Amino acid sequence: MSATRLRETITECLADVQSDSVDAQRKALQTLASLTKVSPQNRSLLARTDGVVSTLLTLTKISSSIIRILALSILFNLSLNPDLKWNLADMETIHHLNSIILSTSSPEINRLVCSLICSLAMLDKNKAKFGVAGTVQLLVGAISGPRCPASHHLLSSLAELVQFHGNCTVAVRSGAVQVLIGIVESTDGEDLAGTSLAVLGHLARFSEGLNALIRTDQIVSSMLNVLRGRSMLSKEGAAEILLRLFDESEGCVRDAFRLPEFSSVLADISVRGSSKAREKANQLLKKMVDANLDPYTDGNSLFLPWYQ
Repeated sequence: MSATRLRETITECLADVQSDSVDAQRKALQTLASLTKVSPQNRSLLARTDGVVSTLLTLTKISSSIIRILALSILFNLSLNPDLKWNLADMETIHHLNSIILSTSSPEINRLVCSLICSLAMLDKNKAKFGVAGTVQLLVGAISGPRCPASHHLLSSLAELVQFHGNCTVAVRSGAVQVLIGIVESTDGEDLAGTSLAVLGHLARFSEGLNALIRTDQIVSSMLNVLRGRSMLSKEGAAEILLRLFDESEGCVRDAFRLPEFSSVLADISVRGSSKAREKANQLLKKMVDANLDPYTDGNSLFLPWYQ
C-alpha cells in the first residue's frame, strides 16, 4: 500500500470509529489493528495523526467488549515502537489503565491492559510514572486475589515495573514478598511460580526487597522446596535468590546447613540441571564450603567434602 493510500485509509477508519454504528467501528478498528500489527512505519503514521490516542482511549470506555479489545490492541501495537512509548504513557492514560484493571471482569481486556503496561514500562523513564500513579500497589493487590486467566500478565507487568528502585520499595511496602511467596508455595501452576520467582529476584536486587526476603519465615526451606520439585526455570530463580540471601545473611547460610537435603539437592542440580541452574548450584555449593560455620552445623556438612 502506498503512503498516500495508507493515509487515506487511516483517515477513513478514524472517521468510521467515531460513527454511531458499532459494526462500522469494529471494521475500522480491525483494519487499523491489522495495519499496525507488524509495521513500525504504519504505527508511526497512525500515532502522528491528530487525536488518535485520545480517540482510542475513549473507545476503551464504551460498553462493547469487542470495541474495547480492538482499541486496546491498537494502543498496544503503537507501544511497540520505542519512540512512541514516552508520549503514550501520560498520567491520564496510566490512571485509565489502572481503572480498567480495577473494574473489568474480562480476562482478554485485562491481558491486553497488562501487556500494554508492560510494553510501556520497558522504557525505563516510564517506570517511575507507573509508580507515582499507584500501578504497583494495584498489581500487588490484584495478584493477591484468586488466580485468574490474567494472573500471569499481572505478574509480568509487576516484574517489569519493580526493576526500578522506587517501585521495588513500593512493592515491598505493599506486601509483595509475602504475596509472591504464597504463589510460589501454591500448586496453581508452574508458570505463575516461575514468574513470581523472577519478580522476587528483581526485588532482591535492592536492599528493601532482600531484607524482606531475609525476614521471611522459612525462606531457605521454601527455596529448597522449589529446587527439589519445581520446573528448571523455577529452580534457576530460586538459586538466584539463594545466592543473594547467602551473600547478605549468615543466618540464611546457617539455615541451609541445618536442612538435611539442601546440599544433596544442589549437588544433583549441579550435574543434571540446565546450564544456568548448574552454574548457580555450583556457586551455592562453593559458598557453603567456604562458610566458616562449623559450630552451627549438623550432620549435613558430611555432604560437602566431595565438592572441595
